[in-house]
Amino acid sequence: MAGLGTAVPLAAQGPGPAPLPDAELLRRLAQSADSLAAIDEFSGVVLLVRNGVPLFQRAYGLADRESRRPNDPETAFNLGSINKVFTATAIRQLAAAGRIDLDSTLATYWPAYPNRDVARRVTVRQLLQHRSGVGGDIFAAPAGGKRNDLRHNRDFLPLFVGEPLQFEPGTKSQYSNAGYVVLGLLVERLSGEDYYEYVRRHIYEPAGMSRTGHYAVDSLPSNTAIGYTRRSDEAAPSSPVRRNTALLPGRGSSAGGGYSTAADLARFLQALRAGKITAGPASGIGVAGGAPGLNAVLEGDLPGGLDLIVLANLDPPAAERIAELVRSWLGVKD
Repeated sequence: MAGLGTAVPLAAQGPGPAPLPDAELLRRLAQSADSLAAIDEFSGVVLLVRNGVPLFQRAYGLADRESRRPNDPETAFNLGSINKVFTATAIRQLAAAGRIDLDSTLATYWPAYPNRDVARRVTVRQLLQHRSGVGGDIFAAPAGGKRNDLRHNRDFLPLFVGEPLQFEPGTKSQYSNAGYVVLGLLVERLSGEDYYEYVRRHIYEPAGMSRTGHYAVDSLPSNTAIGYTRRSDEAAPSSPVRRNTALLPGRGSSAGGGYSTAADLARFLQALRAGKITAGPASGIGVAGGAPGLNAVLEGDLPGGLDLIVLANLDPPAAERIAELVRSWLGVKD
């Protein structure tokens, strides 16, 4: 399962002049989103913002198909691996505070890490850059348990900690969800705070992101979207669409699986520009996350000074397809 882990970095783009008038851009966006929603290829929220002011903000489809509850502009969606942006920010904040040297090994800060070979050879920077060689499947069920039992970063660690390095650290790049679980646990060791509490206090709150957090799948807050997938299932081989709940962990990790709204992600970009988040990424960030039943895109500083957020509760590329169209209309080349 590619799962909550696959975050796709998108090409950085400076906020140069938009290559077509706003009216034409908005017409094309509305037409495309309406058409995709009409054939059930998009369900979610599209938000296009300039200087904190929405130019386009619409919701499509159902947040809960069983109860017929619709998505609305304030519905929260699973972000998949976009949460890695917040984990990386937390690590950089600790580095800026002198709590960690990114080029030191994991063993420096976690001497009793359960895999001594990994701990003595892998640096924190290599974990951040997906160059560590740390691998393993974080999408399995724990021994003797169910995926629903995974409720904290520490619950994910036994799924991969005994695995040998997949390559010599620093010699290549290979996407690592497991590495970001390790980073989340490192945040806890160095800050003395629970990971979920740390990112809330040091990232979400400064940005005014009141609807962002890691929620248990069996106790989602009101106005949160349920994910729906067309992925085949032995229990329901002929079902055109089904809930993705059984494919999710009980709660997401520092590698992905938190929830947010389009408005909160727009606030995140504005907070980066205002310098409200210590050691945050550049506001020109472009990243996507996806898994069965969820897809999300966050893009800042597109031509014309535009920010784009697309959140979907359907399989990829539900959100990415719309973002790619907008990028093409704006002349952004990947």
